[in-house]
Amino acid sequence: MSETGRFSLLIVDDDKGMRQSLLELMGAAGWQAEAVARADKALERLKVLTPDVILSDVRMPGMTGMELLARLHPELSPPLVLISAHGDIPMAVEAMQAGAYSFVEKPYEPRRLLSILTHAAEQSRMRARNAQLKARLFELSGLDRVLMGQTPVVAELREEVLDLAPMDGAVMILGETGTGKELVARALHDLGPRADRPFLAINCAALMPDSFEAEMFGVAQGPEGRLQAATGGTLFLDEIASCPPVVQAKLLRVIEDQQVFPVGGAVPVAVDLRVMSATNEDVEQAVAEDRLRRDLLFRLNTFVMQLPPLRQRRDDVMLLAAHFLEDYARLHEIGAPALDHEDAATLMAHDWPGNVRELRNVCARRVMLARRGGGSMAAALTQDRGGEDVPDTLREAVAAFERELIGKAIKAHEGRMDAAAEALGIGRRTLNEKIVKLGLDKAALL
Repeated sequence: MSETGRFSLLIVDDDKGMRQSLLELMGAAGWQAEAVARADKALERLKVLTPDVILSDVRMPGMTGMELLARLHPELSPPLVLISAHGDIPMAVEAMQAGAYSFVEKPYEPRRLLSILTHAAEQSRMRARNAQLKARLFELSGLDRVLMGQTPVVAELREEVLDLAPMDGAVMILGETGTGKELVARALHDLGPRADRPFLAINCAALMPDSFEAEMFGVAQGPEGRLQAATGGTLFLDEIASCPPVVQAKLLRVIEDQQVFPVGGAVPVAVDLRVMSATNEDVEQAVAEDRLRRDLLFRLNTFVMQLPPLRQRRDDVMLLAAHFLEDYARLHEIGAPALDHEDAATLMAHDWPGNVRELRNVCARRVMLARRGGGSMAAALTQDRGGEDVPDTLREAVAAFERELIGKAIKAHEGRMDAAAEALGIGRRTLNEKIVKLGLDKAALL
């Protein structure tokens, strides 16, 4: 791409007269153009040059234009326009099917050729700007940390999040327990136009029909409901297939009408909410068993995202384990335990039914074992936390562990709750609930 802002072109043609003619045409049109006589020379130039478009003859000594096209990366390389005096309709069709941007016959009509090349250059630059924007969004949002991994399925998932975040349609997120459904929903919210408004996460399995309207819709002349307080933001319905049927009907009306009736009120109150939902169940089976309304499902599944289980992305296991070990080691102010061959074999042999959440918990136990001077991934995986300094009951042990870990996370991130929740691998709502349950004093920790 030209640094001056002018479009740039790499011409590939073995005919010296044609190369000169094309250079003069493009120069007169204000383009930056360079010409080479062979396709192999073009590949060499592309190592140091990034033109907006490539214009290549089809029949040349050595590598042909069609062979050059096959050597180009379909997404990263500039668009290629083929030009030939021997062209015919079948060749043009073959070229387009192989990925060529367009096909032009010699002798060319200058205005038509310029029009084709200009459109190709504009598309090329738009693709480059989109790639830069996505890279910047990754950097700003930490999406590559929230959805960490190098396997193709995770890379595609990150791209899907970036594609869906600016839209306002409902998103249903499907996946097994522990795959990160709420983290994906938060990423969609944080990268979208509603990021400065609330993200309201509701556990549908815990909703009580008797108190639902007062809690969610508010009371006339009384407290504002949670949906009104979150207007302009995102409503995340977790475990939607476990929602009581009576509540499903009420949610459906809210989603359809975008308004609520406070308890005791006669006038509706408008709300503006983007709706996301999640479940680890088969939604069609839930509908067939009358546990999920089909009309509600149709309102929720405008876009559907399927999160992969960890066993389908085994190449990410070691990367994730190293990351989690570093996180927990930093919280406990010790060095991260090194992963040896036995640890790697243990991690790769496990099926991870609890997915990324299970792996994170195993790494947390591994760090706790390291604090006592020993341990292995095999011991952490079997929940062998040793016999020293263990409280009398499992409940007390878990509470003590969570209290210490959450306190250190809040302190390490200087009270930034979103960052602390991300480091702990839980949602902000879950973190708030645990702080209250465990009786932690945030102010005292800071």
